[in-house]
Amino acid sequence: MGLSTKPLSTLNEKASFDLADFEVPSGREEEWRFTPLSRLSGLHDGTAKATGHVVVEVEAAPEVTVETVGRDDARLGKVYVPRDRVSAQAYASFEKATVVTVPRGAVASAPTVLTLRGQGGGAAFGHVLVRVEPLGEAVVVLDHRGSATYADNVEFAVGDGATLKVVSLQDWDDDAVHVSHHHAELGRDATFRGFVVTLGGDLVRLSPSISYTAPGGDADLVGLYFADEGQHLEHRLLVDHSVPNCRSNVLYKGALQGDSAHAVWIGDVIIRVEAEGTDTYEYNRNLILTDGARADSVPNLEILTGEVAGAGHASASGRLDDEHIFYLQARGIPFEEARRLVIRGFFGQLIERIEVEAIRDRVARAVEAELEK
Repeated sequence: MGLSTKPLSTLNEKASFDLADFEVPSGREEEWRFTPLSRLSGLHDGTAKATGHVVVEVEAAPEVTVETVGRDDARLGKVYVPRDRVSAQAYASFEKATVVTVPRGAVASAPTVLTLRGQGGGAAFGHVLVRVEPLGEAVVVLDHRGSATYADNVEFAVGDGATLKVVSLQDWDDDAVHVSHHHAELGRDATFRGFVVTLGGDLVRLSPSISYTAPGGDADLVGLYFADEGQHLEHRLLVDHSVPNCRSNVLYKGALQGDSAHAVWIGDVIIRVEAEGTDTYEYNRNLILTDGARADSVPNLEILTGEVAGAGHASASGRLDDEHIFYLQARGIPFEEARRLVIRGFFGQLIERIEVEAIRDRVARAVEAELEK
């Protein structure tokens, strides 16, 4: 748990599509100090060449339209403007974008699944836009697989009274590097439920963020991650409350095992002067399973108005509870099985919240596989 070196309201204020507006990070900056820049394969300094490929395969619900568009499509960049150099590099470098549209009032009868499959080689850059028009409802899955050095931006435009549920699964091969920004913009009385699962990759850095354009917006950001030996898994969240009477809740849980396994969680929530009636809470918990693993957890909350419905944050990192293990062993359960049961319980409620049954089962199996290592 910790505090920023400067107010949140001054962090990440720079936003630009021009790569020249962002200096190459040195690692001393607040937003980069936890990230091992040497492992970004040049995504941060311009040396990564776009010679790799990430193929986007789409299985769409019948009510949803999916398009592949060029950089000149006027709908792109309306929700999110890059706020760091990698994000700006990704925006400047992608050739084609995938646009998913849920028409006004449509309720999707099945999830829309985008499988982003890395095919190795050099770096690749991408862009996805999901538009849910007013009163529409949909579930969208972003399933990342394969080998890649990949930077991308994902925009979620959630219209008035609309509901969007997103599952983003990072199940990359062991050598993958992925740096991504996900931004959801919520209209009046809009609902966004984002669930992030990060299991694979050598280095994964995800930055989900939320903004509101009118009162009544309701956002949940939930995450699960499991870091193994040598992995660096980083999640940097920003919820910007700038209009009255909106809600947000952030809940992330992670487990770490193996030498040099490293997890970073940064949770920034800003309640601006005009955002009276805000109700927000953020929580991160890390379970450190072996020596040599490290978790950095920094919840930050800045409140600029005295008229809030509720605001709080919490963070905890520690080892397995000896009392829980002892309780199970006292009932004849061997240590290794007791350990697995406790970790299953740690993640169980989160896994049950995944909207898509196939993904839910896949994540449960992946956690079991981690416990066998």
